[in-house]
Amino acid sequence: MKVAIILALGVVLLFVLRLTKPQLQTAAEKLSILWFRLAFAFLILFILNIAGGFVGLYVPINIGSGFLLAVLGIPGLGSLLVLAVFL
Repeated sequence: MKVAIILALGVVLLFVLRLTKPQLQTAAEKLSILWFRLAFAFLILFILNIAGGFVGLYVPINIGSGFLLAVLGIPGLGSLLVLAVFL
C-alpha cells in the first residue's frame, strides 16, 4: 500500500513538473475555487439540516453530497432535496 501511494505521488509530481508557470497558476486557481465551493456547500448543507429539522427534512452531510452541491450548484441542491423527500 505504501508503495502505491509513493508511486502515485511520484506520478503527480512528474505531471506538475511538466507544467509551465501559467498552466500551474490556472490549475491552482481552479483547485482553490473547488475547495471554496466545497466548503460553502458544507455550510449550505448544515444550514439546510438546521432549517429542515423543523419540518422533518434530513439531508445527509457527507463528501458525496458536498461534491454534488459544489459541482452542480442550485440543481444539485434541488436533487438533494428531492432525494431527501422521496427516499
